[in-house]
Amino acid sequence: MDRPPPLRTRRDFLEQDDALIVVRQPPAPPPPARGQPPGVPPNPAEGAEVLLSIHADGRIVALNGHVDLGTGIRTALAQIVAEELDVAPGRVEMVLGDTARAPNQGLTIASATIQVTAVPLRQAAAQARAYLVERAAEALGAPPSSLRVRDGVVQCANAQGDAGVQRISYGELVRGRRRVLELDPQARVKPAAEYRVVGSEVPRVDIPAKVFGETSFVHDLRVAGMLHGRVVRPPYAGADHGEFIGNTLESVDESSIAHIPGVRAVVVIRDFVGIVAEREEHAEQAAAALRVRWKPWPGLPPLEDLEQALRANPATTRRVVDEGDVDAALGDGSGSISRSYVWPYQMHASIGPSCAVAAWHGEAAEPHALTVWAGTQNPHVLRADLATLLALPDVAIEVIRMEAAGCYGRNCADDVAADAALLSRAVGAPVRVQLSREQEHLWEPKGTAQWMQVRGALDGSGAFDAYDFSVAYPSNGAPTLALLLTRAIDPVARSFEMGDRTARPPYAVPNLRVTIQDMAPILRASWLRGVSALPNSFAHESFVDELASLARVDPVEFRLRHLNDERGSELLRATAERAGWVAHDGPQQLGRTGDLLHGRGVAYARYVHGQWPGVAAAWSAWVADVDVDRATGEVHVRRVVVGQDSGLVVNPAGVRHQVQGNVIQTTSRALQERVRIDPQTSVVSGREWGSYPILDFRQVPVIEVVTMPRPGEAPLGVGESASVPGTAAIANAIFDATGIRFRQPPFTPEVVRAALHPLPAAGDGASGPAAAARGPSSSRPTHAPPAPP
Repeated sequence: MDRPPPLRTRRDFLEQDDALIVVRQPPAPPPPARGQPPGVPPNPAEGAEVLLSIHADGRIVALNGHVDLGTGIRTALAQIVAEELDVAPGRVEMVLGDTARAPNQGLTIASATIQVTAVPLRQAAAQARAYLVERAAEALGAPPSSLRVRDGVVQCANAQGDAGVQRISYGELVRGRRRVLELDPQARVKPAAEYRVVGSEVPRVDIPAKVFGETSFVHDLRVAGMLHGRVVRPPYAGADHGEFIGNTLESVDESSIAHIPGVRAVVVIRDFVGIVAEREEHAEQAAAALRVRWKPWPGLPPLEDLEQALRANPATTRRVVDEGDVDAALGDGSGSISRSYVWPYQMHASIGPSCAVAAWHGEAAEPHALTVWAGTQNPHVLRADLATLLALPDVAIEVIRMEAAGCYGRNCADDVAADAALLSRAVGAPVRVQLSREQEHLWEPKGTAQWMQVRGALDGSGAFDAYDFSVAYPSNGAPTLALLLTRAIDPVARSFEMGDRTARPPYAVPNLRVTIQDMAPILRASWLRGVSALPNSFAHESFVDELASLARVDPVEFRLRHLNDERGSELLRATAERAGWVAHDGPQQLGRTGDLLHGRGVAYARYVHGQWPGVAAAWSAWVADVDVDRATGEVHVRRVVVGQDSGLVVNPAGVRHQVQGNVIQTTSRALQERVRIDPQTSVVSGREWGSYPILDFRQVPVIEVVTMPRPGEAPLGVGESASVPGTAAIANAIFDATGIRFRQPPFTPEVVRAALHPLPAAGDGASGPAAAARGPSSSRPTHAPPAPP
């Protein structure tokens, strides 16, 4: 049997005979969102977006514009389609993020795939099933209501009631015709009570290839005639704005690599320097040997005192909540407390350095002038950036997304794709570029720092009465690096409104004020898992824990008293019960007579993302058990119980895996991760794992996941929600063990030991790497609880 022709473009889908295709017209671009990075709307020149195709040979192809970052959405989306079509999930081929075929559904961020972009796909599958059942009814001479579908075969018992069964498959129904359906957003989808595939633990489809070493990652890709590239970066790692960017290169001495065989080209465009060679080891050797001279540049600002650096960064104030009378409730300050929390710059810390392959076909080539295989999180955005870089129409570029090193945010994947594109165009051949570990650490856009100031008060009965929250957030736009180095765009500092995610606390407070300090970037930064929400919740949940101690109320009970969210309350209770929570009204400091102190902390959040006031995703709660070594200051998170309410769960195993990954990464960020600036070089100092450690296997806690069955509710994003309360739970557990509040992660052994030896006097700690750890040293609150009325 002849193999069907490849479906490489939308046109291929739409011109395919013997197929049913469901399409939608590209949605109108939304109006520009105030304070948000500009989006990349669909290009009308590409025509209708293909969502689903069913073929006579039995193939079912479903398309979604988001990509699988290790979250398991390739499997979950296939389950959703399979459920509506009544076929086995293994029959559904998912196309994710390929710009020539998949719809433009924006960035793969904010846990939005299942919650948002899966909706039209589900509707398309339901519409296709309804259409095929109608055609089957005509073919079988039976009313549609008498038909049922089993694995893509429509069947019914004959009218005489004998044992014979009439059948016709989806493939037979589409054979000999091409039918294109316009998406009907009102298509009747299955009620949850009828689900058989959604809600089941279907094995991840991507795992076998990874286990057996088949080509899966972009690093493994080899194409005919491929050459190898390396880049030589300028000295200003970490910077993304300033007149020096694109203007720092002084000279390149190509004779310095004349002795290296197989070098095809040295490509220089302003501050972009790249080398192409026939063999990878020669490209590597040439990049190391090439003599390049750079002009001096101003250096990055010092960040050792991060709070001071954030204070000094110019900001625009934005008041987003102002309810009640906060100033009156706080009074003269005698009955209130004030705290400052500082979140460090952190890396995405991808285990594998970024890699991409680009193939230049020629400006007049069809269907594309350039094909790029990349580990990007944002294929259509990358395509737009490449179009700007190369002065091409975006439709002349194809971005094929392949799996790459995990990042949960933007690492160097887009940067290296642009590097490969420039080098491939220069030599007219496919070029593979891989960064070094040092380049990945130095140049990846960092997760940004934050500074949170909180004032709050209890009323005379010990209830939460006032909360005044302010956050300073340097922006995280992170233009693609080659655009800056070549001056395809101007390297100017842009301030976006990104610090307000989950900025409103989840508790009922009669007097509430929330203020955002929007500011330009200090370091080149991009989104990182739980963008702004995780640090904001760290401040919320640490402060609420202090109020519970002040009121002499158990931390779980205090939260429940002020939580007017039934699902949130149920989740918090279920998590505490699973953890075996024992009520207490001050730090327990268990094991205080030995070297190991034991503590338990709780935190709760509902992740809210997107432009203010945001879109709510899943609920999450943590109970963390920690051991603190009194002598060394080392903190070990021994056990974490995580409660998760994600609404309808498409794949329970997938949700558990996401929660577990969130716990591991968040624990690493809480205990170990911080970007530093080398005072000698004025660039990022962490160039390898020794200077930027992450959690290792020995340090991974026991993780228990509590999920809430909500089959009748809408599915909610789970990619980030479980990270949001994590750092606060760990900090609260350390307080429970030591009686000391830590307000600036990471809680490294050096920081904890400095706070333990000698133990600080009772009182509030100041900020700074060591001082930020300090807080009340005894199990008693530092302020007497208000007298009862």
